[in-house]
Amino acid sequence: MKRSARAQRIARRNARHSGRATLNLVSLMDIFTILVFFLMVNSSDIEVIQTSSALRLPDSVVEQKPREVLMVTVTRDAILVAGQPVAPTPLDADAPEFIEGLRKELAYRLSRIPDSDSEQPQPLNILADRTLPYSVLKRVMKTSVDAGYTILSLAVNQTSLKPEGSDD
Repeated sequence: MKRSARAQRIARRNARHSGRATLNLVSLMDIFTILVFFLMVNSSDIEVIQTSSALRLPDSVVEQKPREVLMVTVTRDAILVAGQPVAPTPLDADAPEFIEGLRKELAYRLSRIPDSDSEQPQPLNILADRTLPYSVLKRVMKTSVDAGYTILSLAVNQTSLKPEGSDD
């Protein structure tokens, strides 16, 4: 039996489209390569310091980015050096001027620095809760300088500077 022209056209169309769908992987690889390069280039713009949820840093309008150096974290409960607790936080007014556990840990870490770098002043970042009294922060800074770390930086949350009179 002879098929009509319409039936033949439908048969050809079905034969043409009956193959499995394919994916062009070359184009996908190009897109993912561009995406990886974009993320690598833009990832160096933001410096994030890991903090705990119990620690609220003070806000500041700061332009300079923090350096990757030793971190001293001061919470209401303890003083941590590189995440390891070394001493309780001296909240009382009659606490000693220097924090002995902190001094020992910082002196130990300073002694582990190679001789060529130990003669240069050593930097230290201090992360402290915004609600801590200044007297506690002052003791931490005095102890750090006494242990040999003379370049101290305080970590803050960076906020944008709004011009006066703007409603944004």
